[in-house]
Amino acid sequence: MQILQQIAFIIISVVSIFLFTRKVKEISRNIRLGRDENLNDNPFQRWRNLLLLAFGQKKMFRNPLVAVMHFFVYAGFIIINIEVLEIVLDGITGKHRLFAAPLGGLYTFLINAFEILALTVLIACVIFLIRRNIIKLKRFISKDLDGWPRSDANYILITEIVLMSLFLLLNASDTLLQARGVEHYAAHPTGNFIISQYLHPMINGMSNVGLQIIERGSWWLHIVGIFAFLNYLPYSKHLHIILAFPNAYYARLQPMGKMENMESIQKEVLYAMQPELAPTGEQAASPHKFGAKDVMDLSWKNLMDAYSCTECGRCSASCPANQTGKLLSPRKIMMDTRDRLEEVGKNININKEYKDDGKSLLHDYISVEELRACTTCNACVQECPVSISPLDIIVQLRRYLVMEESNSPQEWTAMFGNVENNFAPWKFSPDERDKWVEEMQ
Repeated sequence: MQILQQIAFIIISVVSIFLFTRKVKEISRNIRLGRDENLNDNPFQRWRNLLLLAFGQKKMFRNPLVAVMHFFVYAGFIIINIEVLEIVLDGITGKHRLFAAPLGGLYTFLINAFEILALTVLIACVIFLIRRNIIKLKRFISKDLDGWPRSDANYILITEIVLMSLFLLLNASDTLLQARGVEHYAAHPTGNFIISQYLHPMINGMSNVGLQIIERGSWWLHIVGIFAFLNYLPYSKHLHIILAFPNAYYARLQPMGKMENMESIQKEVLYAMQPELAPTGEQAASPHKFGAKDVMDLSWKNLMDAYSCTECGRCSASCPANQTGKLLSPRKIMMDTRDRLEEVGKNININKEYKDDGKSLLHDYISVEELRACTTCNACVQECPVSISPLDIIVQLRRYLVMEESNSPQEWTAMFGNVENNFAPWKFSPDERDKWVEEMQ
């Protein structure tokens, strides 16, 4: 019987890791569909961002209470899963609490620490469920989250509650079996643990066989649940658990108010003003496409941003356009970019290369009205806890609208004409700009 359990465990482990690895490779390929962008400058500042923003969750602490709860969930998720290593080795070798004897008293201390974290994770997840579904904070009831996104967040929170409960129930039934001297459990007694001991009265009346069923059932459900969560992760917004770290490292370091100009655009403007500088013959190569129409026109960092989005809504809650009823939602911009990128990825999976499907990020996913509502104030960039820039995507799509499609409001068109003819947004000849000085005199 024991050998069958070991074989079953190894098969489940191998299949789970294979499926997870395959999906991760697919996501990595999708991100690499973007344009190249060099973000390797100033490594000291980048490592600092990684430590403060990803590990330290610096931006989250603008709301200390929520930040502390989120930190417990985050720390619990990372640290408690160290305990999974023992479960995996126990499953492969058929042993019981493999680390208990070598670590001695340190083992009990670690499991106690894990149990405290498990309890804080459980409580925090319950509170987060209440905030989303009972209190219904404004940013969690936005139509951006209608359908799967709202369910996704609830599924994850419920899964974490179940996994933490199973961990505590596993320890409670295990320590009772140890105390009763049941073979296989009594070989490495650990004593009671700090939280799970309070579950003993609930199950102490059960027989040894019943307790073993509870212990084995909790063990299997816990580890299978973790493997299921592992494979759910790449399809969920909770992929940010992994991508928040590289995303923080590769965040753009220039001041937020600085926009990236396209060299080809600058040259075109220069040549319009000084035609004698324009290259001729073979040197007069056509410029790169202006702006972005589809996900392949964005940079790999923009695409990583899309996969890193937590859908927390802090960007949209701080967006003045969104808060005044405009159609724009920075959160939706990131979700739409990810959805389109996933669609392109499925296209490649089926056809072995991308086949034009007649769709694009611009128009099919993100509308002109959304893009025009943006004031480029950078509030969304400032508020994002994992260094995402919806604004960069907005600017590139808007640049394509104007430069490639000549699609701009009449007011913009008049301003562009004035800049081209008068070298300023106003409809005054350059020769007449200083007339106001004469009037003052």
